Amino acid sequence: MFHGPIQRAYPSDLTDAQWECLEPLIPAIKADAAFYLHERRAIVNGILYVLRTGCPWRAMPHDLPNGKTAHHYFRKWQREGVWDRVLETLRMQMRMQEGRDPHPSAAVIDSQSIKTSAVRGPEKGFDMGKKNLGAQAAPAS
Repeated sequence: MFHGPIQRAYPSDLTDAQWECLEPLIPAIKADAAFYLHERRAIVNGILYVLRTGCPWRAMPHDLPNGKTAHHYFRKWQREGVWDRVLETLRMQMRMQEGRDPHPSAAVIDSQSIKTSAVRGPEKGFDMGKKNLGAQAAPAS
């Protein structure tokens, strides 16, 4: 006898302990909601599946919430700052587990990720792989 779709476990699914930590940070289903199709945990698991696998929202497995639904909540919670609060809470918990102050007192910026100004003339870098100086010429069409 078939009772509906079987919920598979994915590596991206939250454990019970992880959900216990996140549940208070995820907006609850409104008390006056006429109906709902998915529990909040299932929606979060769907979002994590897409983020972990890199698949398009529309290609989510059928046993997870619909991709449009998951994307809707992902964007809604992003606009509402839910993900910022989740990351802040998790960062503070990790720092406390490591015996550190939950609020960092300094930050480090990777200088390679800062865009530099364009360099003109002979001061351009040399690309050993391409064995020439400066910008690459566009391929002939």
